[in-house]
Amino acid sequence: MDKFLTEKGIDFSQNSQTKVNQVFVFLEVFEREGGIQSHVKDIFRAYLALDEPFYAEVFLLRDSHNCSNPFESERLKFHYFKSQSPHLGRVRMTLALLSHLLRQRPAHVFCGHVNLAPLVSILCQPLGIPYTVMTHGKEVWQALPTLTKSSLQKAAHIWTVSRYTRQVACAVNNLDPNKVKLLPCAVNGNNFTPGTKSTALLERYGLVGAKVLMTVARLWSGDIYKGVDVTIQALPQIAEVFPEVKYLVIGRGDDQPRLAKLAQDLGVSDAEAATFGDAHSGSRAKRDRVIFAGFVPTEELVEHYRLADAYVMPSAEGFGIVYLEAMACGVPVVSGDADGSAEPLQDGKLGWRVPHRDPNAVAQACIEILKGDDQRCDGVWLREQAIALFGIETFQQRLKEQLLSGVKTS
Repeated sequence: MDKFLTEKGIDFSQNSQTKVNQVFVFLEVFEREGGIQSHVKDIFRAYLALDEPFYAEVFLLRDSHNCSNPFESERLKFHYFKSQSPHLGRVRMTLALLSHLLRQRPAHVFCGHVNLAPLVSILCQPLGIPYTVMTHGKEVWQALPTLTKSSLQKAAHIWTVSRYTRQVACAVNNLDPNKVKLLPCAVNGNNFTPGTKSTALLERYGLVGAKVLMTVARLWSGDIYKGVDVTIQALPQIAEVFPEVKYLVIGRGDDQPRLAKLAQDLGVSDAEAATFGDAHSGSRAKRDRVIFAGFVPTEELVEHYRLADAYVMPSAEGFGIVYLEAMACGVPVVSGDADGSAEPLQDGKLGWRVPHRDPNAVAQACIEILKGDDQRCDGVWLREQAIALFGIETFQQRLKEQLLSGVKTS
């Protein structure tokens, strides 16, 4: 590849001062938290750490100038287009992006979401500027609108986070598998580390002496696939073997009342313990198997992961960064068995994969973990594997390869 780049006039040797201009276009990164946003921030972090002279302008449709952005630098310049009128914001970004493409003719454009792919395609194609579309999971697991599908088919590359998403997206949208490159999610092993259980948190949530199952997920009615309800249904069976088991649910959303009612109906929660945080919630938690912790800031998550004896999310994920975070903290994991979690769990080598709507399978997996006889329960080994395969250094190398591939396409 280096020979090819040199022949094209692009020299990445130590003495080269060649500047490669690129463009990133995203829906939102800083004003909402989630797996996609976390993945994008890892891309920015790795981008700035690369030795190659890549420089990029970043266009953000739904973020504002007031957002907290630690990545603004000489190599990453950000443009914000959030508006009270979503239509106006999109028009403003379209005009600014077109102006930039006409003036700067960047080497490559990276489109951060499939919903932006038609716009990027329409702007880049007439100018002969190659583009890559980033995909993440469910948004490409079904047949896409004709214009969106066409924009993916015309892309120089498509990035995705897992083999499963590549397989499904190509099948349902008639995409060339050779165009689809893997850029799995990453975990920062310096931020997520093993440690002793916090006495203060154990007391806060009524978990002293408990075997703790944990999930970190949005509790939205549109995200039932996360499997929190299935794990609640598995609790009575788990409690027959481990009477001290409790389930800590971290997250918030409009589905919480339904989940709390389910726990009550199954006899694993008091009627009043639907939320956490009032003056009496600590005493209630001591009587409950299901504890709804509510929202926990990212910087406090590591201490919460350390509370867990098992991380349980029998979901349908595009990848599942939370599995990596748990494993980096030395916590065994349970995932669904028909989704992108095959990537972080390495097809079951690093964790338990179960049918995601099967409470009996979830119960059996949790019982096996709590017994602790399997190598996948070895926290030290589990962390080593997760960091080696998905640590920041590995991610940085993968990103470098993908970016150089983009330059080659140019």
